[in-house]
Amino acid sequence: MRIFKAPKMTGVDADAVVREARTLIAKQLDQPARRAFLQRSLTLGGLSLLTGCSISDDSHVEAALSKISRFNDKVQGLIFSPTQLAETYPESMITRPFPFNAYYGEDEVREVDEAGYKLEVTGMVADRRSWTLAELRAMPQHDQVTRHICVEGWSAIGKWGGVRFADFLRRIGADTTARYVGFKCADDYYTSIDMPTALHPQTLLTLSYDGQPLPPKYGFPMKLRMPTKLGYKNPKHIKAMFVTNTYSGGYWEDQGYNWFGGS
Repeated sequence: MRIFKAPKMTGVDADAVVREARTLIAKQLDQPARRAFLQRSLTLGGLSLLTGCSISDDSHVEAALSKISRFNDKVQGLIFSPTQLAETYPESMITRPFPFNAYYGEDEVREVDEAGYKLEVTGMVADRRSWTLAELRAMPQHDQVTRHICVEGWSAIGKWGGVRFADFLRRIGADTTARYVGFKCADDYYTSIDMPTALHPQTLLTLSYDGQPLPPKYGFPMKLRMPTKLGYKNPKHIKAMFVTNTYSGGYWEDQGYNWFGGS
């Protein structure tokens, strides 16, 4: 068996870089079997992605880590189960108050006018019309008490309610063989997710929090809630969505975060 080693370089501890990358990847997969699978992959061949990389300075280190990140995305996508549910909790375990989190301060939360709001739907769908909140609220609603996991290392449990995204995709005649669903938000945030996650039974177009209309600080008028994803993959203040085969990245993903973002 061939064992790959980190390339030699000047001024950069390549072995430390690889160890840190492996640690970060493993932390994103919380199930022991998944961690073991990924660690075996890296040990027995995943690190071959670094072969030929001259990681002799910061830019080359970033390029090497980017390769591992893309490998991580592929592995997470392959082992993602559309039927494996995230853990749910009793309402007594809800974190109160639920933390505010965004790339800006709470005093800068976007205020969206409910009366004029419409969700724009485009891309590979049969029905491209826009949707009002009243129309979305008229669809069957589902609640879940699940844990939000932030990439920064904290977590909190909240109660979210809304429309199952799979139901909405079927309602608009989305092409579910497409690869991605992308989102644009009123606060200029944007992201995209894989279709299997979009169709997961716990993925919600969230319209309420803890039994009340979704507060602005939690994403009014609509937040995509995915307990199978890290927090940065759950966009708030959604104003448009599109189904596509074209990769469209995301606000944090374009700055180096893993695109798949599994929790």
